[in-house]
Amino acid sequence: MTSDSPSEPIDAQDTLFVEEQDDSPFPVAGIGASAGGLEAFTELVGALPAATGMAFVLVQHLSPDQPSLLRDILARTTEIPVLEVTDGMAVEPDHIYVLPPNRQMTIAENTLRLFPRQRTRGRFMPIDAFFISLAKERGRKAIGVVLSGTDGDGSVGLEAIKAAGGMAFAQDEQSSQFTGMPLSAAATGHVDFILPPAAIAAELARIGHHPYLHRPVLNRTRASSDEQSLSAIVRLLHNATAVDFSEYKRPTFLRRVLRRMVLHRLENLDDYVRFLEQHPEEVLALYRDVLINVTSFFRDWEAFDGLKSSVFPTIIERKPLDIPIRIWVPGCATGEEVYSIAICLYEYLEDNKVKSTVQIFGTDISELSIEQARSGVYQPGQVKGLSPERMQRFFIQHEGAYQVAQHLREMCVFARQNLIADPPFSRLDLISCRNVLIYFSPALQRKALLTFHYSLKPDGFLLLGSTETPGDSSGLFTQIDRKQKLYARKLVPSRLPVEIIPNTALATVPSSERRISDEVASDFNLQQEADRLILDRYSPAGVVINTDLDILHYRGEIGPFIKPAAGRASLSLLKLVRSELRPELRTALHQAKKQLLPIRREGVTLRDENRSRNIRIEVIPFKSATRENYFLVLFVDEPLIEAPEPPVSRPRRQNQQEQRILELQQQLLAKEEYLRSTVEELEASNQSLRVANEEILSSNEELQSTNEELQTAKEEIQAANEELNTVNDELQRRNHELSLASNDLQNLLVSTQIPILMLDGGLRIRRFTPPAGVLFNLIPTDLGRPLRDINHQLNISDLTEQIASVISSLSPLSQEVRDQQGHWYELRVRPYRTLDNKIEGAVLVLMDIDGLKRSAEELATARDYAEALVDTVPEPLLALDTDLRVLRANRAFYDELFCVPQLIEGRLLFEIGDGQWDLPELRAGLESLVQNEGQMVDLEIEGDFQGVGHRVLVLNARRTSRSQGEGSQILLAFSDITVRKRLEAERAQLLDISETARRDAEQANQAKDNFLATLSHELRTPLNPIIGFAQLLLRRPDLPAEMSQALQAIERNGRLQAQLIDDMLDVARIESGRLRIERRAIEMAAIVRTVVEGLQASATAKDLTIETELERECPLFADPLRMQQIVWNLLTNAIKFTPASGRITIRLTQDDRQVQLLVRDTGIGIQPEFLPQVFERFRRADTSTTRRYEGLGLGLFLVRHIVEVHDGSVRAESDGENLGSTFTVILPRYDGPL
Repeated sequence: MTSDSPSEPIDAQDTLFVEEQDDSPFPVAGIGASAGGLEAFTELVGALPAATGMAFVLVQHLSPDQPSLLRDILARTTEIPVLEVTDGMAVEPDHIYVLPPNRQMTIAENTLRLFPRQRTRGRFMPIDAFFISLAKERGRKAIGVVLSGTDGDGSVGLEAIKAAGGMAFAQDEQSSQFTGMPLSAAATGHVDFILPPAAIAAELARIGHHPYLHRPVLNRTRASSDEQSLSAIVRLLHNATAVDFSEYKRPTFLRRVLRRMVLHRLENLDDYVRFLEQHPEEVLALYRDVLINVTSFFRDWEAFDGLKSSVFPTIIERKPLDIPIRIWVPGCATGEEVYSIAICLYEYLEDNKVKSTVQIFGTDISELSIEQARSGVYQPGQVKGLSPERMQRFFIQHEGAYQVAQHLREMCVFARQNLIADPPFSRLDLISCRNVLIYFSPALQRKALLTFHYSLKPDGFLLLGSTETPGDSSGLFTQIDRKQKLYARKLVPSRLPVEIIPNTALATVPSSERRISDEVASDFNLQQEADRLILDRYSPAGVVINTDLDILHYRGEIGPFIKPAAGRASLSLLKLVRSELRPELRTALHQAKKQLLPIRREGVTLRDENRSRNIRIEVIPFKSATRENYFLVLFVDEPLIEAPEPPVSRPRRQNQQEQRILELQQQLLAKEEYLRSTVEELEASNQSLRVANEEILSSNEELQSTNEELQTAKEEIQAANEELNTVNDELQRRNHELSLASNDLQNLLVSTQIPILMLDGGLRIRRFTPPAGVLFNLIPTDLGRPLRDINHQLNISDLTEQIASVISSLSPLSQEVRDQQGHWYELRVRPYRTLDNKIEGAVLVLMDIDGLKRSAEELATARDYAEALVDTVPEPLLALDTDLRVLRANRAFYDELFCVPQLIEGRLLFEIGDGQWDLPELRAGLESLVQNEGQMVDLEIEGDFQGVGHRVLVLNARRTSRSQGEGSQILLAFSDITVRKRLEAERAQLLDISETARRDAEQANQAKDNFLATLSHELRTPLNPIIGFAQLLLRRPDLPAEMSQALQAIERNGRLQAQLIDDMLDVARIESGRLRIERRAIEMAAIVRTVVEGLQASATAKDLTIETELERECPLFADPLRMQQIVWNLLTNAIKFTPASGRITIRLTQDDRQVQLLVRDTGIGIQPEFLPQVFERFRRADTSTTRRYEGLGLGLFLVRHIVEVHDGSVRAESDGENLGSTFTVILPRYDGPL
């Protein structure tokens, strides 16, 4: 990777240390979606600002054979450039990249790479593939977003991004069109934000500008303040969890801390320390985040295949059946790896019919993870990588999730354990510690590997993660499989790396571990310990070496035989052994390696000061559990030979020379033997080389001949190549045409929106359009499934049989079918023909005929209805074709014209009867209608018709369409107006008579008005002086009572007479339309009070009680005199028709819209049959000649008219005779100023 230089200087106060390789220039957000993802993509991209400083890569499940329009759609919703990815395209910030169809994509070195789609355990997982590569490429600057979709794709990728220190998002359930992918991602527990798309966009914009993602990569000493802050965080974690993270790999630890800072919108380590101190729950959240619980079933499945192929067979081969197989998985998280190993081992034992006890120990420092591992309950998204066979065999459904079967859980024991601080397990056959050591410092890694070496049996195995190695501890383990990181324990001394001091917070040992410790103690064998002591005390000295002659293990007192040379340290035996032993040892080693048999060299002299020692060298080859060759070299010390005292007769020096000569001769013999064997090998090698040389010379001649042939073939190939170029050009042109045709076909299929289903010869689904997917309940993974296994929505039971019949008979099938919702389709089944005319299946097309079907049904119903209507209408109707021949007639035609169908149907209209219809005006009208397609309206004809006599008919005709394919017709309707014509003549006479009567009535009405005016004047002339004199006399104080009463009666009757005259005049004005209304704003309450005061005397005279309930004001926009006239008439009527000692109630109320006047009395009431007539003119309840109450019956008539003129209403109510009456007047309320 490359790193950009910082655009601004970095202050020392803000300097943080990060991993050196994490120098990616800008963050990249991978956004994945499946079904329903277009809407989510559009909403998210539309809410992104133009400048975020990050790149966005969109990965969607696309149809492999359809072009994608996603780029064009998104480009219309955002200002950010949207590009469809091409192989090798460089990633730039503030750009959006879209995956093309039928491709899988990864990112490496800031470049997007495209590959053909690949299945992961039977399914396409393009989102996981990209997210995993993004985590490796960008580390903490990787962001994963999972949107709407139906599959679990993306969950594994989010785990990888979270483990690398990146951010994980998922769309919330409410805004997701399909919740499968978001819920699966959330179930992993690795999602940081669950939001709707628009909110995700806002959070991405915020994160894009966070300093965590834009600090430059630094490789210098940390600022002291940062180190102090980190130490404080480690201290807070230790206090809360009793786990010491001081030796945790520092860059990884910091990456998790900074990630939490981003989530809480903090930019400074000191601020985060204060935040931790104030929020203890965040300390636990950081603890869980640092532990990085990232695991899955059969993660890196090749490693499990390696266990089944090489490790398990070796363990079973060496182990007695009564001794259990013991496996330890430290750092097991939530147990997926433990159960994966258990499944593999169970399958291997069952396949090979081996019965053995199995103990698999899973440990982790997180109590929450251990609890879940013990329960063995996992969400659907966590087991999505398992095959259906393993799901059925090893899992049971449990409350919407899946639980590991009981027989598998009994093989596994889970316990909380600190790998570094707590005692380990022992006598283990296998340790699987994958992706744990990468988070430890080198010192912790060495401690862990020493612990593993101590815990394993001498022939035990160690499985590490794909990025892990023993490192400095490689002397403890031998690599068996480089790719799968499988190691075997070396035969070197082993001990615990440190004294195990129990952690006070973890002092309680789980019961499972206590049982194991007891078992170890009980298995302690005194006989074995005694054997070990005897071997160490009395066995010869020796060493164990490998094929490189490096010393792996020392046995006994080896000091007399080893003498390290000066210079660089080495474990090579030939460099360490004493020089006197080296020739014999070299020879023995050479023979042992060659023959793989024990070799013994005797009589080797080793001088030690003044004495010599006879040494026997033995080299014994053997193989380890990993099938590697090793050698046990023993130095057997024979009895010492002391130098005898020299005889007197011989000088001492001569004896020493002879002894030295003897030793040199022995050494010379050994070297000669070694040289002889070397020469033999050299001669054998030379012989082999000579043979090989002869073969090479022969091959060289053959090659020269072949070269000549190749030269000739090259010329032929060049000629053929020219032809191929021509053919290739033609092929490219054809491919281009084929691509255009394919594009046209694809667009046609997408745009037609017709359900189309293609099947192969076995009636398996080959291809389908989206509408067919809805109708047959198909999803993309159904490709290749038999049609009979699909639960479709068509109401047809033998569909597969009919399709098979079409394929066998090659006869197309067409029939009308309905789906379960009652929708009609026309099913067309045709054989699937290839270009070479082979039948390889069938094509199903379902044409939507629901509208046509329903229209046909409606048309048939309408036709039946029309025919019934035509037959039932009373008017004669006649249907003609365009040649004016009679098609049919209705019943009314035959009844009125007294003819039968046999005489008219099929004949020309003008030939019917005696030619009575051959009228010029009718002929002209019908011919014009035939030619111009118009209509004939109200054509009146008159003539004598056979059987019915003289008739006057009105004809109406129009041209209409007949059934499909039958052309047009003319519908002719007849109306017999003979009677109407006669009545019209009579009506004209009557109109003349009525006109004369009207004129006479108007003259009489004018005379009446003149009479009433004259009568009113004549009556008022004597009446006014009578009323006036009566009022003057009533003012005299000395007037007798009888006289006062008489005068009051005169005045009262005079007023009544005057009112009667006014009423008569008003009626006359109403009838002539000359009644004057002068409206203005008034208070109705004041008018009512005035009328009541004026009539109080009349009421008192009859001993009547008037009760008033008047609200204030009650404004109206009305004529005050007419309002007074209304109240006067209603109140005088009440006084008139109420017997003595009665009661009259007047109530005036109002609301927001109207004013209501109510006059109720306890008088004679109104008979029910008279109530509807009470407001008519001159109507009186008492019409007898001996009536008791005077009056003309005009008052209520005037009241109704005046009220209606003022846009109001009046009603009368009575419960019956002698039960009183109630009159209610309602008028619109006035809201203006008074």
